[in-house]
Amino acid sequence: MAYPSRINRLPLAVLCLLLLWLGGCISQRKLPYLQSPTYSTRAPVAVANAPQPYRLQPNDVLSVRVQSVQPALNEMFNVTDTRSVMAGDPGNMFLAGYNVDANGTINLPTVGKIKVQGLTVDEAQALVQQQVSRYVRDANVLVKLLSFKITVLGEVRTPGRYFVYNGQATVLEALGLAGDLTEYGNRQNVKLIRPTPQGNEVVLLDLTDPALLASPNFYLLPNDAIYVEPLVARTRRANAGNLALLFSGISALVLILNYIKITN
Repeated sequence: MAYPSRINRLPLAVLCLLLLWLGGCISQRKLPYLQSPTYSTRAPVAVANAPQPYRLQPNDVLSVRVQSVQPALNEMFNVTDTRSVMAGDPGNMFLAGYNVDANGTINLPTVGKIKVQGLTVDEAQALVQQQVSRYVRDANVLVKLLSFKITVLGEVRTPGRYFVYNGQATVLEALGLAGDLTEYGNRQNVKLIRPTPQGNEVVLLDLTDPALLASPNFYLLPNDAIYVEPLVARTRRANAGNLALLFSGISALVLILNYIKITN
């Protein structure tokens, strides 16, 4: 009969599903980071890589704190609430800090506007120290960058925007903040998107290549974004699941039609 012959073809459908599932499996060699035969348990492998200093740009937010023997004058400058900084609330930090305007300046009480665009944080601190010392005797000035944020998207466990408070971040630290890549993340084709005054730059990173540690892009800059694209295996696995539902429906339909045929 026709219907039983269809049932006999079901193992072929199961075989197709099995092949699709195997095609969605991920090779172990694609998962480890920084693969190199030179690494050893006996001696460390040194990799020289000096981080590039970040230079302040418009829309950065700075914390400026003044310490001196004149508390009344200190409070005039210290608009940053320490509790909001420790809590990491971006809204509070933006409101409490000094914003670098479109002209690259911050506006301090009494002192007025100070040009900080193009300076490192240490250089900006020295300049603010110089200007504040004109009004506050024996002042000690501390300048910190509040708006060091990075964005991690794609095949990571917890994509989102993250603030960095150590003054420097690496690609691996950013991925750690996002919970690491999923097993479907393409470790050999990670996109780093970096805003510049001229526009955006995109560079591809290979997390399996130990040369990443010496790359100038290993260290991140404020407002960098990382996108981890999915492996082809993810699409195959999703397709296998859809086909499984389809074959299940066909199998159920064949069984129902066969049952109807027999009862008639």
